[in-house]
Amino acid sequence: MAELGKVTTDSFTMDYFKFGKGDKTLVIIPGLSIQSVMGAAYTVEAEYSSRIKDEFTVYVFDRRLEIPENYSIHEMARDTATAVKELGLSDISLFGASQGGMIAMVMAIDYPELVKKLILGSTSSHIKPEQSAVLEKWIELAEKGDAHTLYQSFAKEIYPSTVYEDYKDYFADVSNTVTSEELKKFIILAKSILGFDISGDLKKIKCPTLAIGCYEDAVLDSDATMEIAENLDYRPDFKLYMYIGYGHAAFDTAPDYRDRMYNFLMS
Repeated sequence: MAELGKVTTDSFTMDYFKFGKGDKTLVIIPGLSIQSVMGAAYTVEAEYSSRIKDEFTVYVFDRRLEIPENYSIHEMARDTATAVKELGLSDISLFGASQGGMIAMVMAIDYPELVKKLILGSTSSHIKPEQSAVLEKWIELAEKGDAHTLYQSFAKEIYPSTVYEDYKDYFADVSNTVTSEELKKFIILAKSILGFDISGDLKKIKCPTLAIGCYEDAVLDSDATMEIAENLDYRPDFKLYMYIGYGHAAFDTAPDYRDRMYNFLMS
């Protein structure tokens, strides 16, 4: 069962949870969310096959508890790397999804001694104006305090329509639990994505890398994953896989996603 933990440093506190019993370390950085990933710890653990849990001890890191104004992706990477080191972890395999993938790329660039392998899910190294429309809509809804419409829009954009239709009543119920503090945090984290661009530094990533995207990504567009591939596919240790039909959150919806992760991590 997932074990909840907390890292406290001189400058911040960060929640995390861990599961698995392997001697290898897998660190997961989740994407932008309206509410903390900590509330889904047992659901996240259940998504991971016994093969991964047998081979790896898996750590899932939240963002820091006190989010400063104008908190940047680079600062998130710095804080996550600090938390990883504070726990004594090294030679990690690192998986980042969406905004978590942006953080993971910066970590791989700035802290190469930490990262042994890198998996990037539905993410972008370069947020162009046309990729900002969905984020700007979410920010506007959060600023209005409209948690219900925000939750529905968020789910509708990241999931395939069939998944959204099956769970839209659930999303409506959960939206009633969103606090004003959570909306404030969401706004800061969402704004950090706007204008993010490390495309010129991608070649500084030195570890084996797997990029997984989806052609029907309604949030960041499939071009975002392809731009990462264009910068890294000169390397024999770079791998690319593109899904069809699973949406931005293919990391939650594609049934063989964990198998692809496992095969890359163990190769």
